[in-house]
Amino acid sequence: MSTYMSRREALRATALLSATSLLPAEATQAAHVLKAATPALTPAEIAEIEAALGKKGSYDEAQATHVTALPRNDLKISIHGEPVPIPFGFGGWVAIKHTLDGKAAMLMSDTVLLQAEVAPLMDAAHANGLEIGAVHNHFFYEEPRIFYMHLHGMGTPAELARKFAATLRNSKLLPANQPPGPAAPAPTSANNATPAPGAAPTGKELFDLPALDAIVKYQGKVNGPTYKYTVGRADLRVLMMNTEMTAAMGLNSWAAFAGTAQAAHIAGDIAMLEHEVNPVIRALRAHQLEVVAVHNHMLFDQPRMVFLHYYGRGPATQLATGFRAALDQLGKGQPGMHGMKH
Repeated sequence: MSTYMSRREALRATALLSATSLLPAEATQAAHVLKAATPALTPAEIAEIEAALGKKGSYDEAQATHVTALPRNDLKISIHGEPVPIPFGFGGWVAIKHTLDGKAAMLMSDTVLLQAEVAPLMDAAHANGLEIGAVHNHFFYEEPRIFYMHLHGMGTPAELARKFAATLRNSKLLPANQPPGPAAPAPTSANNATPAPGAAPTGKELFDLPALDAIVKYQGKVNGPTYKYTVGRADLRVLMMNTEMTAAMGLNSWAAFAGTAQAAHIAGDIAMLEHEVNPVIRALRAHQLEVVAVHNHMLFDQPRMVFLHYYGRGPATQLATGFRAALDQLGKGQPGMHGMKH
């Protein structure tokens, strides 16, 4: 018998959290799950993940999650005919963390694909015991056309990393199959980044970071010529297959800036409950930001999360105001058909 929780068991545990009426014993179990902390990955498990993927990642202790970046440095992307950097939104990732009971681990990934790469990677994922949670666009107007495939799986950390590496083996996504990225500083806290003399300008030089931070009410990170905010849902406890979904596992809203302070691109994602979808859309449209996709990223998540991708051009501070307006729609209101006549 497997030593880790089956999907059926995980789904049942997750369903307990959203039930409207629970038996006393079930209520106790649900309360225990809500209070449980995710067991940390051990140094040995992290070493096994990094050996399998052939790349060093980063470990977020607070979220007990190991993340490996998967940028598509082999691609050159333009939007509306204007080149944009890969960190603007064309870098995939894979994250691994333990389930709440520590008996298994979950893998979540977002992969960046050319159209012709979607079906082969889908087949490879199934052949290696991983599952597809979503396939969709994040952008309009980009050349070449890019799609994003979300993958997930359950097992031990080492097993998951090996399965994922095998899935990527014949693709450009595997780190070993990628060319090196352009010379640029590693991601840093926004207002502390200092480029080397003669280096290409970074997000720190291209944008007024204190002005953006004051609008968004968070501090972002500089990654080469881009500046990016990543905002989790601290107001929610979302479980998928008995695993806590946090910002490092993809449950986040984000905004990336490229270009210059006066002629910026913004692209991003908003993580929403179902009743928040249309208020967010209205807020973005009121600030002339385009909604380019509304879709799921996960399966079996409780509560159910919906993700929205948006894009815009204009002065960076104006674009940041639109992102902040969307964030302001989160965490308020009640589920229901707001504005709809019954």
